[in-house]
Amino acid sequence: MRTPEFDDARLDHADVVNDEQLRTLAETGARIRRACLSEPVGSLERADRPRGVLVLGAEARLVRAVLEPVCPVPFLAWPGPALPAWVGPLDLVVSLGGYDAHEWEVACTHEAARRGATLIVAAPEASQLAAAGSSHATTLVPVPQGDSMAAAVAVLELLGRLELGPQVNPGHVADAADLVAQACSPARNLAENPAKNLAIGLAEAVPLVWGGTTLAMRASRRIAEALRRASGRPALAADADELDTLLRAVTPRDPFSDPFESDGDSFPVLVMLDEDKVPARLAEVPRRLSSLADAVGVRVCRISSGEASLTSSDVERYVTLLQYGRYAAAYLRLGLTP
Repeated sequence: MRTPEFDDARLDHADVVNDEQLRTLAETGARIRRACLSEPVGSLERADRPRGVLVLGAEARLVRAVLEPVCPVPFLAWPGPALPAWVGPLDLVVSLGGYDAHEWEVACTHEAARRGATLIVAAPEASQLAAAGSSHATTLVPVPQGDSMAAAVAVLELLGRLELGPQVNPGHVADAADLVAQACSPARNLAENPAKNLAIGLAEAVPLVWGGTTLAMRASRRIAEALRRASGRPALAADADELDTLLRAVTPRDPFSDPFESDGDSFPVLVMLDEDKVPARLAEVPRRLSSLADAVGVRVCRISSGEASLTSSDVERYVTLLQYGRYAAAYLRLGLTP
């Protein structure tokens, strides 16, 4: 596949600090803090445990990945387009979204309120989603700017207080986002900026993204989406078996070929997320993928959420991985844009 010419000099240009996408990424921690400090509208009683929990909307699968292992009641991330028939007054429905929520999400939220289900709606107060979920059994978590990440963190913190999930400290999650913003600041040059280096590694490549943990796999899909939008090229997030098949099908790179005389076709690059956090019983998986990549000359790029010995929560690690990937996508776009 033909790719636009990538110019790494653009990444250190003085005007990069004014890039709107980079500014939005840098403000992620602040948006998480604002969402979690917003006073919920309505009260959610803790005494009655719901029969089941259903989550829909943006980042529903993130909430599922965090809650599923510990939630004491059945839990489901719902893909739509209609509300399940079993949802009723004994159940809790969590709706996450912003001003751009899909019509089916708004319709399902309204239907859940009509059936008398307990609702948590994390959305801007003036949004259609907030209006659709209005009822005496609804708790609205106001989310400034409709940021899906901030909404998910605020909901996870609330569900933790309701003993339906693990305890989540929003301040620590916001700090994790701020640390990535500092490391990936446009003021840092190529030599010391991990996101700029990753963007260079992906400049003329088709990314194959793999995550070593459940939340890293979730982050891999979000990162692949960001890379596709940034470059206009394919980017695949997949499990180890699927990537194993793809790597075995790659024609080995000729180490003696002249890269400047290539036909411009893209070559895969394997992006591994938190390979050092893989459970011991699966430790062979990242080693196998790395060996296959090396055998055919596929470059391996790595993103880590920090030392395995650190006591970071799963949500903090997820945000760290996702932000590194999003920053790399933003720099990739800048390098490909004249």
